[in-house]
Amino acid sequence: MTKRRVLIALGGNAILSKDASAQAQQEALRQTAKYLITFIKNGDELVISHGNGPQVGNLILQQANGSTSENPEMPLDTADAMTEGSIGYWLQNALGEELKKAGLNKSVVTLITQSEVSAEDEAFEHPTKPIGPFYTKSAAEQQQQEHPDYHFIEDAGRGYRRVVPSPRPIHITESEVVKKLVENGVIPISVGGGGIPVVRQGERLVGQEAVIDKDLASEKLAEQINADLLIILTAVDHVFINFNKPDQKALKRVTIAELQRYIAENQFAEGSMLPKIQAAVDFVKKSKNAKAIITTLENIGNFLENGEGTIITAA
Repeated sequence: MTKRRVLIALGGNAILSKDASAQAQQEALRQTAKYLITFIKNGDELVISHGNGPQVGNLILQQANGSTSENPEMPLDTADAMTEGSIGYWLQNALGEELKKAGLNKSVVTLITQSEVSAEDEAFEHPTKPIGPFYTKSAAEQQQQEHPDYHFIEDAGRGYRRVVPSPRPIHITESEVVKKLVENGVIPISVGGGGIPVVRQGERLVGQEAVIDKDLASEKLAEQINADLLIILTAVDHVFINFNKPDQKALKRVTIAELQRYIAENQFAEGSMLPKIQAAVDFVKKSKNAKAIITTLENIGNFLENGEGTIITAA
């Protein structure tokens, strides 16, 4: 079997559901780790990324509610770093435990990662990235009154969420470190939460009040480390067109050209499925003979055995 370099992107909502306690999130990651080591057993090189939307939103709320002039809340880029570290710590330990159980001699490391963005990115003027918990309309209005600088949108029929700027990553600053780790048999956890958004000012990297979409950052990292496969995990086994309508249709094998046509038809929700599709298309376009897969964590076994999931190819 040919060894593949696989980057698998976990969603923040796969780590945190209704219970935001550390114990519940750690338990969710223990279950996640059982699926992830399947790739190691399969002989693949594995790189892991993850979302942090719910976690960073909750952290910002906790800080805002407890902030004082003597103990002020941290800016959003620092909260990104904090959640990148905490989720990585949980996942690193969970994977280590499962690897030992399986008798696999592999090391796992969490790498705090920065994602360079352009200061001119128009996303800074148009916040779209959902973070934090879902609210009812009345609860969102209450949050808006308490935090006038926040922005809220209705998110895919599931409730209201705060949105923040989400500039596109143009370079993952630690990609060479990730590549060296993989080449030396280490499993890196990288671009957590999309990485910390930074703008280059001369020799200095300056953090920004934003959250980068983890799928777009995962694509950029996969491209820079020459991955063979980008797997983006979401809440459904397949991508659908006409989603939640009587004529909805699952996409099982789909080309870049077909997806671009569906994007033009506004088939995919902005801030939800659309970034995943864009990331998959970008990766397949820029990476020779590579594929992208969009599916659920629970469907990983079916994908490895039967190729089940939405598989995106160049043609």
